[in-house]
Amino acid sequence: MTPPFRQHSVQCWTPAGLHRMAYLEWGRRDNPHVVLCVHGLTRSGRDFDVLARALQSEFRVVCPDLAGRGDSEWLKNPMEYQLPVYLADLVTLIARLDAATVCWVGTSLGGLVGMALAAASASPVRALVLNDAGPRVGAAALARIGSYVGSDPALANLEAAEAYVRAVHAPFGPHSDAEWRFLTEHSVRHRTDGSLRLHYDPALAVPFTAQPLDRDIELWGLYDAITCPTLVLRGERSDLLARDTAAEMSMRGPHARVVEFAGVGHAPTLLHEDQIRVVTEFLAEVRSASP
Repeated sequence: MTPPFRQHSVQCWTPAGLHRMAYLEWGRRDNPHVVLCVHGLTRSGRDFDVLARALQSEFRVVCPDLAGRGDSEWLKNPMEYQLPVYLADLVTLIARLDAATVCWVGTSLGGLVGMALAAASASPVRALVLNDAGPRVGAAALARIGSYVGSDPALANLEAAEAYVRAVHAPFGPHSDAEWRFLTEHSVRHRTDGSLRLHYDPALAVPFTAQPLDRDIELWGLYDAITCPTLVLRGERSDLLARDTAAEMSMRGPHARVVEFAGVGHAPTLLHEDQIRVVTEFLAEVRSASP
């Protein structure tokens, strides 16, 4: 069966050398209305399959695998797994797409990268969706993520991999068996001996754990520089985006619209109809307001 997306890659540069970043493209290639969907720290572009399918009739949807994840190449210098490199890679991707502007949907880390680009002068970001991401990153979440990022567990089969994914990503909240299997299938790759490994470079942990994990990260300077329409999605039980931070985001900077989802922690997976509807309606508003 032909997949509903097209697979591509773009060559990107860091001081350590060149690397290939893979991405999926949904919808018409000539559609000027582009949505760029950027995943979280240990996830991949396949997380946005359901959202992309819902958007592809009205938008050109592009879902990259950040360097070191999914089908993208691993970086030669692990210390380059940081915000400036991700930002440079995605600017390169936007240039490859020949997109004058993009609507940005970013989950967690993907949201932080989106904030940085949206805050830049002459930014191509015309609308921003921050999925459980904001200018204050909670220390509790940093410590929790630091406890598993970089692990390279022995996964004998898909069932063992699913048990691991369910445990590590329990904050995603309730999902069906089919949804957990979907999240698992795109979280692993085959080793030469037939066993499975996680899809990302364990060296992601090198720069992550080099930072203090016992204090919040504050990025209000970036957030306050954003002027485009902004939507914030928050999991009711999120330990990364506190409720008071989301409330403050609605009152300063771009004065974001905030929507909270009950029974969910970090982060909403955008697999469920209520979450998808909020995003699609926001992006439809932005599209209808374009000249």
